[in-house]
Amino acid sequence: MSLFSNRESSNPVLSEKRFANQEVILSAGGQTMTASGAVTKTLFLAVLMLCTAVIGYNTPSTMFLLGGAIGGLVIVVIASFKTAWSPILAPLYALAEGLFVGTVTAMYASAYDGIVFQAVSLTIGMLFIMLFLYQARIIVVTQRLRSGIIMATMAVMLLYLASWGLSFFGIQVPYLHEGGIMGIGISLLIIGIASMNLLLDFDMFEKGEQLGAPKYMEWFAAMGLLVTLVWLYIEFLRLLSKLRD
Repeated sequence: MSLFSNRESSNPVLSEKRFANQEVILSAGGQTMTASGAVTKTLFLAVLMLCTAVIGYNTPSTMFLLGGAIGGLVIVVIASFKTAWSPILAPLYALAEGLFVGTVTAMYASAYDGIVFQAVSLTIGMLFIMLFLYQARIIVVTQRLRSGIIMATMAVMLLYLASWGLSFFGIQVPYLHEGGIMGIGISLLIIGIASMNLLLDFDMFEKGEQLGAPKYMEWFAAMGLLVTLVWLYIEFLRLLSKLRD
């Protein structure tokens, strides 16, 4: 029995392709994934990330910045192919990503007073807004909406990848890292896309329970939601810094 055969998430962890070939292998207790279980594990991962984020914030370094980012990326890639390892990989991802988030936070905090509290508040606020919109079915995750979010997210990823590659040649993508009306508009657009990804993550939580995904998929889904939240938080930091400039 395959899972989510007609659904896809643009989140790199909660991708349809990663779920599609999952066989429902029950544990000895016959347990399967539940949405509440995934939520609990998301909170646990957030606490783990906060612990190492404090370390990264108090002692920011290039090693934490690059090590956390690269380490987190490697773990996500491994988890995407070895989902059964998620109970181990998800906590490792949270710990590694915390070092990255803490260092980035320290960099922005040193340049802009109060920006961290604002970014955290906006991220949490957006999480609950999108959860309300999903639970109330004000926004329904249809195939057309899902496809649109996927295409938009891929476009953003390609934009950031191109920006990173061109930076080695001293070339910057216009407006992406700049302030002004255009720069702020681009940040708002990217934040909108990241926020819409939350809807797909919530949908995966719900469908995972409905289709009886293996229990370890709670960790996998929780890690996917954390990926989106980190992205959203970083984008809010970028937007707020542009507004200050």
